[in-house]
Amino acid sequence: MQKHSEDSNFKRRDFLKLGAVAGIGAALSAVNQTGCGQPRGTGEARTAFRVAPIETVRIGFVGVGGMGSAHVQNFLNIEGVQIKAICDIVEEKVKRAQQWVVEAGQPEPKGYSRGEWDFKRMCAEEELDLVFTATPWEWHVPVCVAAMENGKHAATEVPAAMTIDECWQLVETAEKTGMHCVMMENCCYDRRELMRLNMIRKGMLGEILHAEAGYLHDLRALKFSDQGEGLWRIAHSIKRDANLYPTHGLGPVAQCMDINRGDQFDFVVSMSSNSRGLNLFAAEQFGADHPKATMKYALGDVNTSLIRTKNGKTITLIHDCDTPRPYSRVDFVQGTKGIVTGYPDRVYIEGRSPAHQWEPIENYWEEFDHPLWKAIASRGEGRGHGGMDYIEDYRLIQSLRTGTPLDMDVYDAAAWSVVVELSERSVANKSRPIDFPDFTRGKWKTNPPLGIVTAAV
Repeated sequence: MQKHSEDSNFKRRDFLKLGAVAGIGAALSAVNQTGCGQPRGTGEARTAFRVAPIETVRIGFVGVGGMGSAHVQNFLNIEGVQIKAICDIVEEKVKRAQQWVVEAGQPEPKGYSRGEWDFKRMCAEEELDLVFTATPWEWHVPVCVAAMENGKHAATEVPAAMTIDECWQLVETAEKTGMHCVMMENCCYDRRELMRLNMIRKGMLGEILHAEAGYLHDLRALKFSDQGEGLWRIAHSIKRDANLYPTHGLGPVAQCMDINRGDQFDFVVSMSSNSRGLNLFAAEQFGADHPKATMKYALGDVNTSLIRTKNGKTITLIHDCDTPRPYSRVDFVQGTKGIVTGYPDRVYIEGRSPAHQWEPIENYWEEFDHPLWKAIASRGEGRGHGGMDYIEDYRLIQSLRTGTPLDMDVYDAAAWSVVVELSERSVANKSRPIDFPDFTRGKWKTNPPLGIVTAAV
């Protein structure tokens, strides 16, 4: 067992950052669990929202650490993009990103690093079309709102928001300002997920009935790290018992089920297991008496949430980041004619597959590989997460340059992210059902389904 001296940064870094999440748990005990689904706001929901084509998309970045840096590199390799501004609280990261832009043959972008709120100055001063944020979770909404209120489209890493009020704030600001606000859910662009959506559109799975999804990823070492996400992610585990990271698993299956485009999430029931993993891991790494080992963590090791849609589809959604396990998003979609599932990748189509036997997914690539993946997957080789990060960035720019609706909109960002607080409310109230807000205010009934697109090559 490796022991470490007590980390003074743990007290300074983690406890002071609890302010962003500290008040949520206390408020839940007084919440009426049936009151989440009521319409709010006076704005009118948008259908297939689009803006005028933008020939060259001028981008300002907020947060250029791990994921932010990956997106900067992607955009530097996409036609019709100019990176005009870089904002980060760490000046060295700003300078690093500026150098990448210059090396790519673009003018040096202006740097902003005067503290946590300097993104507001960037949004006010710079002539930008899009502001992209890859900051800690609690900053996603402030950055997106500042961008939209200054006439810029907003794109954010996941989840887009951490509370119901924040989700409504994104929706209402987007509607008021007439700007795009998109959550960049990269898992919607993985090869299996895109192929499955293509198969569903071709009727191969029949009527979709049920899905299983999740985010199962051993993040114990990351949460206790002294750099990167370790600087802030642990604070949420200390204060919140919920499905903290729902969108990687939920987003792709929501698209398969036409959520916000013919169907809608209705209610969720959620429960969590005991919290054991972080304490045991910290005791092993730092010693049984270390503050990280004796800390009380609110987050249950395994959260299981059950979602039912208005049209009667069901979803099992799991969050597990604090136990020893290989990575999985589960990613199972069941229809009346067949199944496509991940981890491992398998397919079963009644009447086509051998009776009662799985087929390898490779049997279906040639016929059903998504045209978007076929067209540009090679450009994303060697880039983030097997190429799906590049494809999602490409699609955002393609939509802005052609003036077509985005693949994911602000209503998707809200519906997929709001699971965080809804699951938290259910857990706190003995797993009682909690209604989803209707962010579309009824437009989900008539919104067109997501189509199958290709790249402009």
